[in-house]
Amino acid sequence: MGCSPLAACLALAVAFLACRHERAAAVPTLSTASRWVVDEGGSRVKLACVNWPSHLEPMLAEGLGKQPVGAIAGDVAAMGFNCVRLTWPTFLVTNASYSSLTVAQSFQRLNLTESLAGIRVNNPGLVDLKLIDAFKAVVGSLGEHNVMVILDNHLSKPGWCCSNTDGNGFFGDTYFDPDVWVDGLTKMATMFAGVPNVVGMSLRNELRGARQNANDWYRYMQRGAEAVHAANPRVLVILSGLSFDNDLAFLNSRPVNLSFTGKVAFEVHWYSFSNSQEWSTGNANQACARITASVTRRALYLLDKGWPVILSEFGVDNRGVNANDNRYYGCAAAVAADLDLDWALWALQGSYYLREGVLGLDEVYGVLDWTWRKPRNATALRRVQALQRPLRGPGLAEAAPYTVLFHPVSGMCVLRRSPAPQPLELGPCDETEAWAYSAQQQQLVLRDGAPLCLRAEGAGKPAGLGASCGDAMARWRLVSDSKLHVAVNATSSSGGDGVLCLDVGADGRTVVTNPCRCLSADNSCDPESQWFKLVSSTRTVATKQTMLAQLPLKLKNWKIRSF
Repeated sequence: MGCSPLAACLALAVAFLACRHERAAAVPTLSTASRWVVDEGGSRVKLACVNWPSHLEPMLAEGLGKQPVGAIAGDVAAMGFNCVRLTWPTFLVTNASYSSLTVAQSFQRLNLTESLAGIRVNNPGLVDLKLIDAFKAVVGSLGEHNVMVILDNHLSKPGWCCSNTDGNGFFGDTYFDPDVWVDGLTKMATMFAGVPNVVGMSLRNELRGARQNANDWYRYMQRGAEAVHAANPRVLVILSGLSFDNDLAFLNSRPVNLSFTGKVAFEVHWYSFSNSQEWSTGNANQACARITASVTRRALYLLDKGWPVILSEFGVDNRGVNANDNRYYGCAAAVAADLDLDWALWALQGSYYLREGVLGLDEVYGVLDWTWRKPRNATALRRVQALQRPLRGPGLAEAAPYTVLFHPVSGMCVLRRSPAPQPLELGPCDETEAWAYSAQQQQLVLRDGAPLCLRAEGAGKPAGLGASCGDAMARWRLVSDSKLHVAVNATSSSGGDGVLCLDVGADGRTVVTNPCRCLSADNSCDPESQWFKLVSSTRTVATKQTMLAQLPLKLKNWKIRSF
């Protein structure tokens, strides 16, 4: 496997060190079993995807003027993503004025001379291909790196998505003829029917606008689903909701009626801006509770009804300067871990050829930086990597169910590096301790070995382990509306009255207890260092030694570093 200039081989070694699942395995054919996506043997396959746009005016996957397609595909795999949600516009296959163009012609008509020159250098074999053949080459390159692909029909006319008035929003809009749309879906499903790594098709991104209504949703989305399944019965068919893919509540009273089963999933989008500035202007715990309840009511409730729900777009400004995004992420990551969701991060691209009239626009939500050569924010990448491996599901009952103490803002979990009484600290979730939590007894006990309980030792002091489990300093409960504060009632003899919460020490790793912050009312403080989610898991707890033993020989000589 070749390496790009972002030192992808080092990143690949890190990905293997974290036991990223089934990287070398053949790409599976996916189906559904109740709320889970599964392989041919009925075992869980967790979709840990990244969005890679190919739907803007040039109609070519972004970044090919910066890096060879194989290098980008390799970096996707190296960063631990097993899947790409690859976007495309309907007109790419239905409108001759677009579909007849070569890559060179598409860029020349937009005066993208610098980007075209970069493509000639980095991907010379693509320059004279028809756009659809270049699209196939991107899919093929991802397949060579065992990366699954979900083909996402993002809009009809190529361009930036989305607004209520762009003519692409709902059936009957200026550019959204339902017959043309079904024709496009059928052509793409047929075209990729024999391509193993194309495992799903998303019917339409972010339905919206003044025309949207549930009756037409059923009429056309069911028609589109049937067309895709008839042309390619192997792929998952993924249905989006209304209101920019924020609303699937209407399915609660009227399920979809399709001729096939075991191949249908739904998708939902969740960004901080979906709720305006509520995250940064309100109390973060109350905002988390309120917005999570809303997302559950509108979409995630389908999990309990036996349908897979993919969080197909979520993400943040990776510069870390957006307070709204920063508070949202910890809450959304806690939900994603708690429900063990399949997901697709927005987004891979560090830049665009052309977006909304701007050449070379920087994408601050991008995993890669503007050069496409390294991660934009290594810390942000690490924390999303914590969500890549499945925690539970069919075929993953490798261990008896246990509790993980997950710290969403860092993407790490509570573990002990040394026997008690050494302090607990944050570390890779692949090495997590297996805890047992009893809400009735309010105890967090190590599941294996000696019966040791998590204990608070006082304000500002490291949390510890002890055999004494019956007193107040070992009775843990979930407080605040978010239920993300894990707290004890402190006593004066232990160094302070009031409620102490798990927290992260000044070194950024040691797990301590401090007076609980921002439980209610206060809109200005940030509680996220004190946010811990008790997550259920059945996967085998690995040690660093066992993970190193599993590294391929060709990677063992690489110097392993953390992101």
